[in-house]
Amino acid sequence: MDLGLEDRKVIVSGGSRGIGRAIVETFLAEGAAVSFCARDAAGIAAAEQALAGRASGAVVDVTDAEAMRAWVAAAGEAMGGIDIVVPNVSALAGGGDLDTWRRAFETDLLGSVSMVTAALPFLKASDAASVVLISSVSGREVDMFAEPYGVLKAALIHYGKTLSVRHAPDGIRVNTVSPGNVYFSDGVWGKIERETPEVFAQCMAQNPLGRMATPQEVANAVAFLASSAASFTTGTDLLVDGGLTRGVQF
Repeated sequence: MDLGLEDRKVIVSGGSRGIGRAIVETFLAEGAAVSFCARDAAGIAAAEQALAGRASGAVVDVTDAEAMRAWVAAAGEAMGGIDIVVPNVSALAGGGDLDTWRRAFETDLLGSVSMVTAALPFLKASDAASVVLISSVSGREVDMFAEPYGVLKAALIHYGKTLSVRHAPDGIRVNTVSPGNVYFSDGVWGKIERETPEVFAQCMAQNPLGRMATPQEVANAVAFLASSAASFTTGTDLLVDGGLTRGVQF
């Protein structure tokens, strides 16, 4: 299937590793132009080198709305527009103290809002505008990552649906991908496997397919939803969870 992503202009936050890196690589493989941001300069340099300079990276703190606006504007100008926006950064925060809640709110929710808001003028000028938000199964069910992570991931699903209604007249499609357990060695599940193997084993056993997802499997869903192959799909939340969640979707 031709996804029709050739020459499309894409911005991705958190694009130096894990799911974000896989998203960047997938769009590049489809012939798109990609700009990405992350917090760590060394990680960005390593990613740019691994990608052989095919994508441009920048150091951006997504909780700094002005820095985000400046980066989006610069990326849009450098690429000659923006067609696809993928806010991917998460604080992965757990805990009940207010500082943790604030950090998660500013990163997971406001970081996505500021990125989309900054990109709206470019998206309105595009003939194939699409936003794909990255939520989580933790936004749908109460699990070990319930708060504040799960609460704010649930808010992202609502935000995506709201945007899809508001901007349908502008020709902007907005969808959400909710991954289940996604394993990569320097990610949260790699850390859990190393530090608390008994917890890792328990969580692994909850996956009906007997394994966790790869970042590439999430990236595939993102690319599909962003593409012309999904041109009549907007306002949906796509689970990529290997059957981990048990709730019936209506």
